[in-house]
Amino acid sequence: MRNLLILLLFGIIPAAHTAKADSNAAGEFHYYILSLSWSPNWCLREGDDRDSPQCEPRADEETKLGWILHGLWPQFEEGWPQYCQTAHRPPSRADTAKMADIMGTSGLAWYQWKKHGTCAGKPSDSYFSMAREAYDSINRPEVLRKLPRTVKLPARVVEEAFLEANPQLTSDMITITCKAGQIQEARICLTKTLEPRTCGMDVLRDCTQDDALMAPLR
Repeated sequence: MRNLLILLLFGIIPAAHTAKADSNAAGEFHYYILSLSWSPNWCLREGDDRDSPQCEPRADEETKLGWILHGLWPQFEEGWPQYCQTAHRPPSRADTAKMADIMGTSGLAWYQWKKHGTCAGKPSDSYFSMAREAYDSINRPEVLRKLPRTVKLPARVVEEAFLEANPQLTSDMITITCKAGQIQEARICLTKTLEPRTCGMDVLRDCTQDDALMAPLR
């Protein structure tokens, strides 16, 4: 496996969800999806045109953004709730700013709270704390942080790298998505207590591209 990754990363070409369910009652859902976005690809598709601070080059290797937290999404066995009515107060600017280290920007944290966090049935600080815990529970493959240049590779190799770095996961607990010919996200299914679990059938739709683009960290 490791030799295959090395060959792919250094020798190859340089270079969705289903509709939501009807119920939008806060706290009524079955499991979570931890969505990790490959930040360099998002910057190529959208972020650079927006002049997003997420896409600014960083000199310190430790602060370069790779797999960022896109969100922690309440999910039904089929479909998902969104924009739920909640009695909990929205997060403050300070609360969302604290999430920028793993989410890229405070704006993404605010948007994720409105669309998904309101459905978790928790105060915003508890939701963000749980999202950070979920993010920290998954090892992001080190080999993917060492891309020397933009490469094209099979999406299945990205999934295999996650499985190798996280022995607690099986292939029916994670899916890799693509967008515009690029690796987009790794989506990992977790119980309400953040234990890995099998994904619903509507989530298990792996990207099948053999030449998905993956840009290096910035």
